[in-house]
Amino acid sequence: MKKVTFYLMMLVLSISVMPTQMLAAEKNPIAVSNTPKEVPAEVKVLLNRLDEIKAMDKSELNSVEKKELRKEVRAIKAELKSSGNGLYLSVGAIIIIILLLILLL
Repeated sequence: MKKVTFYLMMLVLSISVMPTQMLAAEKNPIAVSNTPKEVPAEVKVLLNRLDEIKAMDKSELNSVEKKELRKEVRAIKAELKSSGNGLYLSVGAIIIIILLLILLL
């Protein structure tokens, strides 16, 4: 009985996979051009400042100066993130979108 069930499962699996392989068609490759985006001048200034801070010799600074540098780096990174113009979705929003797509299609 176990062999019959196993062979039946293998038959169903092979039938379900076979049509998708036969219908698969080769697609022509699309040429992708990597044109670098222009970085705004304000962002360049912030990135240059971050590079300057990284290149500094911090061993001669006292703790107050180091703390100020850390605050400055955090502020610069936060400003760079806010100027990203990205679209961020939470996991809950993605799940709701997927459920709506499934229900409406």
